[in-house]
Amino acid sequence: MKYLIKIKDQMIPKSNTIITAIASSMLIVGCGAPSIVSTPIENIDSIPLKNIDLTDTQLKNWGLLDLVSDTIPGMSVNKTYNELIKDKKGQTVIVGVIDSGVDVEHEDLDDVIWINPKEIKGNGKDDDNNGYVDDIYGWNFLGDAEDENLEYVRIIKKLKPKYDGKNLASIAEANKSEYQNYIEAKAEFEKKYQENAANKMQYEQIFQQSKASHKAIVDALGKENYSREELLKVEAKTPEMQQHIAFLSQMFGFMDPGDTIPDFLKNIKEGVDHFTDQLNYNLNLEFDGRAVVGDNVDDITDTKYGNNNVMGPDPKKEGIKHGTHVAGIIAAERNNGKGMDGVAQNVKIMAIRAVPNGDEYDKDIALAIRYAVDNGAKVINTSFGKYYSTHPEWVGEAIKYAASKDVLIVNAAGNEGEDLDKKSVYPNDQIDNNTEIANNFITIGALNYAYGSNLVADFSNYGKNNVDAFAPGVKIWSTTPNNSYEYLQGTSMAAPAVAGVAALIRSYYPALKASQVKQILMDSGLNTKSSVVIGGEKTNVGSFSELSKSSKMVNLYNAFIMADKLSK
Repeated sequence: MKYLIKIKDQMIPKSNTIITAIASSMLIVGCGAPSIVSTPIENIDSIPLKNIDLTDTQLKNWGLLDLVSDTIPGMSVNKTYNELIKDKKGQTVIVGVIDSGVDVEHEDLDDVIWINPKEIKGNGKDDDNNGYVDDIYGWNFLGDAEDENLEYVRIIKKLKPKYDGKNLASIAEANKSEYQNYIEAKAEFEKKYQENAANKMQYEQIFQQSKASHKAIVDALGKENYSREELLKVEAKTPEMQQHIAFLSQMFGFMDPGDTIPDFLKNIKEGVDHFTDQLNYNLNLEFDGRAVVGDNVDDITDTKYGNNNVMGPDPKKEGIKHGTHVAGIIAAERNNGKGMDGVAQNVKIMAIRAVPNGDEYDKDIALAIRYAVDNGAKVINTSFGKYYSTHPEWVGEAIKYAASKDVLIVNAAGNEGEDLDKKSVYPNDQIDNNTEIANNFITIGALNYAYGSNLVADFSNYGKNNVDAFAPGVKIWSTTPNNSYEYLQGTSMAAPAVAGVAALIRSYYPALKASQVKQILMDSGLNTKSSVVIGGEKTNVGSFSELSKSSKMVNLYNAFIMADKLSK
């Protein structure tokens, strides 16, 4: 579950709507502080809708803004700092980011990266005897691996010798469940392979046509960036130029306000790359991404693998964009005049690389959670997920271990517009829809910046029992490798926003338990009685309050007030 490529309000990979449309057009116990007496934010249904586009500054910071004063459904972060935190002193909180890796050299992160105080850098020894040599910033459970199969592809490869050519009648009773899993994995593989092959071809056609038309208009106008109005004023002296103008005019209809054709080309190229990676690595039955690591993925006791390079093996750092973006949302250095402000101050980011380009291994995730817990993290962010799992019990035991050590895990709900009460995603904390394995695991769906019927991101998973709350996740500006910044989106971006809120609460009210912080996040949020579009389907409209257990949007201002009261 990575961030999503976005063209206007269509998400990749979620549906083929954008492909079809474009293709047809071609063809607080807080350090002795006094009690907070501010009034929580309430009655948001009376707030007028914002009918004008966000400015560039608003868009880059919308997750920090306030629904009441800005009519933008952010988490009231700036309001909290200005009115409640002010000059209060909090404790340092370590946040474990289990992800694709983090650029620990980034200009907006380098001062908030956790450094293991018990380890001597570069001496090749396990100074703190935690089992990991020179783990200065965290640990890399992937070693030099970058690309990986999806889990159902690995299931097919593992079980094919046992079940290929057989039918249910020939399977022993004890093996029928495993056989059924194999058959379901095969069906999923065949469906997804065909979809990705078709999508790759269509996106390549769109990209080539867009590039050719853009070049013709650039030659005519003498500049790279132009508006739709400028495009339509270009004199069409030939049928070819008429086609270029008509095509690009339609492409503007798939773009967000303020985006340019070069932005569109970049998004389309990312789509081509995504589908290419799917076919070459994620869905390739002949590809083995794990061989370079050298461990036994089915043996949880085989822990002597990986290395301390949390930025991964690529010197260009391309594979760690996701984790770097997540880290910035949580804790990019505030008020340093660079890039952006993270949600939380007083945070140190512990970088744990365990999520490849493909599906993560349950073993890596279980050990990564335990590593974070054992090395002092009080909050862990898990912005990843999959719909098949071979060893979910290992991850479940790690979640319970984190609970026993008072560590909160903030988890992304997923990006397929699914009802998680009907379809399980991993990791999760559910035994069934009514029973949880622990009380330290909170699952977050994604909000859009448009307050109204499109409040819920069209890609976001949801579920009255299996999603706990919602937070900003559409077009989020944050850190990316090599001192750069980009907009990315997904529930992967919503979870770290909440991890930042949780870290702030744990910083200023350290006596509160992880379970209490989870409940504060759920109970203190903002609710709306409005109906919203669900799963991106315009005909599927329902109550926002029915999409999560809390019925709430996480709000730092209210959470801070509730934490203060609860801590007395």
